[in-house]
Amino acid sequence: MPDAVVKERTYNGCYRHKVDVKRRVPVPFRWRPEESDGPVEFTLITWPKHQAGICLRVLPPDQLAKLRAAIDAMPNNDPNKSVLKRSIGTSSAQAKLDSVGRITIPDEMAEAADITNEAVLAGMMDRFEIWNPKRY
Repeated sequence: MPDAVVKERTYNGCYRHKVDVKRRVPVPFRWRPEESDGPVEFTLITWPKHQAGICLRVLPPDQLAKLRAAIDAMPNNDPNKSVLKRSIGTSSAQAKLDSVGRITIPDEMAEAADITNEAVLAGMMDRFEIWNPKRY
């Protein structure tokens, strides 16, 4: 019996969307999981490592699993291991798609990335980022 094929979504393109008063932003239709995949929970990480400023990096479940595996594979005596775990753990949040395909950006993340009434969603092939349009 052949191994199950793992479906990995590709996040490409760049989309500009309104952000409503509850900080909900629509995820592009092509980036949403198929209904048969069940509910999806994205991981939002406040990402300060860009020269243009802070954005939100959004990892789908498969990419979060890969990141966790890579960190777990680091030697326990490597000081970077706990620094990475703490840094990512304290600057991330889970966001489920609602029934119409939107995710809600937590208050503190929206404030840090200066995302108010509009956002740019930029595909990065295996993940995407959410930007303030002026910074992007």
